[in-house]
Amino acid sequence: MTNHTCDALIIGAGQAAPALAVYLASLGERVMLVEGHQLGGTCVNVGCTPTKTLRKSARVAYLARRAAEFGVNTGEVTIDFAKAMDRMHERVASSRGGLESWLSGTPGVTVLRGWASLSGRTEQGFQAVVQGESGAQHITASRVYLNTGTRPFTPPISGLLGADGQMADPRILNNEGLLQLRECPKHLFILGGSYIGLEFAQIFRRLGAEVTVIEPSARIAAREDDIVTHALTEFLKEEGVQIIVNSTLEKVVQSSDGLQLHLTTPSTQSAQGGEKASIHWASHLLVATGRLPNTELLNLASIGLTTDARGYLEVNGQLETGVPHVWALGDINKRGAFTHTSYHDFEIVRDNVKLTRGVKNGTQVGTVQARRSADDRVTAYAMFTDPPLGRVGLNRTAAQVEHAKTGRKFLIAEHAVRLVSRAKEESETHGVIQFIVDAQTEAFVGATVLGINGDEIIQVISNYMATGASYRLMRDSLPVHPTVTEFFPTILDKLKPL
Repeated sequence: MTNHTCDALIIGAGQAAPALAVYLASLGERVMLVEGHQLGGTCVNVGCTPTKTLRKSARVAYLARRAAEFGVNTGEVTIDFAKAMDRMHERVASSRGGLESWLSGTPGVTVLRGWASLSGRTEQGFQAVVQGESGAQHITASRVYLNTGTRPFTPPISGLLGADGQMADPRILNNEGLLQLRECPKHLFILGGSYIGLEFAQIFRRLGAEVTVIEPSARIAAREDDIVTHALTEFLKEEGVQIIVNSTLEKVVQSSDGLQLHLTTPSTQSAQGGEKASIHWASHLLVATGRLPNTELLNLASIGLTTDARGYLEVNGQLETGVPHVWALGDINKRGAFTHTSYHDFEIVRDNVKLTRGVKNGTQVGTVQARRSADDRVTAYAMFTDPPLGRVGLNRTAAQVEHAKTGRKFLIAEHAVRLVSRAKEESETHGVIQFIVDAQTEAFVGATVLGINGDEIIQVISNYMATGASYRLMRDSLPVHPTVTEFFPTILDKLKPL
């Protein structure tokens, strides 16, 4: 067994880890970064990078089919599915390769390939063992940073999993397997009508597949307001995506002709109620039913750490766990399951390190300055359908709940994207813009932008929310024409009590 001693052990190479490793090494620390799979985590390998690359191919196909609307004649539009997938894989390899070069070229950073588990704590520091192709390696570290991310969750439905715990059929896929296909599915069924499922539904429909979404709830994207899910449903159906709601997948039966999906739906056809059964045939099934944290193999109990029932770690605003000198960053800390929140976690840790170890005029900077905290951040997110959804803070439903609970009063304004000049000029008129402000402070508390450039536009409100300023400053500002955001003053003039 090879022995290593380091100042910082980082387990998992998701979005926070590489930048943290390089930063700590710049302070002269010895850093060990352990990754059992691929550098870059979910985002680079099976998440943001590949899906947004593939989304672009799908959007080009969509625009090509609509070309005649704009006076452009293209002829028949065909899809080279394998080439679109190759373009996506090339982009992933380039991104991952850049990370590998960056880390390998940074003095003080050692990357170990293997699966790490903690084995206790001694006077010398935290103990860990890494199992990899080169055998077991033992690490002693002064501090530990966990950035192990999440993996797809597969529900216990008959016929989904085999005895080995893997998918029971190569045609049953999670998001990772779907991205490895070389031929476009004939009819892709998607179990789960949330963000991952809906993005893939539109992408694969545009690339030529028949697509059906199965959602157990009464509506897709159930976390959003009715007005948003209605608009999402409308434009997805316009493109030919079939959506089945209020339905439960009971079992999957394999056959040479495809997958037989057995659904049950609450019956409304009789006074007795009950359930109605139906059978559907799929060439492929994507299981998009959420994710689970990768913490079960870390042996956290050996250093006195525990997780919640689902495997997540509790941290404070500085991302510190209940064990001193151990931090949890990224998806596993339940403070945002996004690439941008994971990288923001790195920035919080970095800036707090600066406070405690920085030197100014030869004097050590103490901790009297305010430490940066995740409690203070305004979390925004996007769903990259086309048009995309951008969301920050409260929506109407959440504001109503808050008002009923505390009596807090809000103002709300909503505006259809079809009334926005730029959207009409672009022929991108689906969606809605919603603003919510605190009636007393006049500060923004939430915004939803489903529509053209909504993923970019939402950050205007997110950044503005971070200032705590009154909405009146934005309402009275001079916008640029013709843009979507030029309508912000018009929309804010429509604010009325919730």
